[in-house]
Amino acid sequence: MIIDHIGIRVNSIEEGIKHWEKIFNYKQMTEIVINSRQNVKVVFMAKENSLLVKLFEPLNQNSSNIPSFQRREGLHHICFKCNNLSTEIDRLKKLGLRTITHPQPGEAFENENIAFLYGKQGLNIELIETDKKGNLIDLSTSQDMKI
Repeated sequence: MIIDHIGIRVNSIEEGIKHWEKIFNYKQMTEIVINSRQNVKVVFMAKENSLLVKLFEPLNQNSSNIPSFQRREGLHHICFKCNNLSTEIDRLKKLGLRTITHPQPGEAFENENIAFLYGKQGLNIELIETDKKGNLIDLSTSQDMKI
């Protein structure tokens, strides 16, 4: 497994984008996507030679991850890309991790399956087996970053 991105919960996706652009010089990599299964807005941010950052905003109090991030902004999860989602979930469950969300299509990943597990140290782990990120924005015109 390798780290694909870190997930940050924000109260406002638009403000989150501005913050990451201004403070950390990240650029918006994707259009904002509505994840209807988890009731969140999602956007990927990118910076040359750095990890991707996924910002997400709950759409309402029914968002599936509301209890796990205690309704406050900040680090929510680390996403790992693996070769086989089912095999990796089975392996991690045998090691004591608990499934939060069973594999389901993720709109931010062009409906490729994603899953969430909960591990020690209070860490939420997202698993994917794809490089796809939906609705990419053309960053080739940016002078300070190439993806």
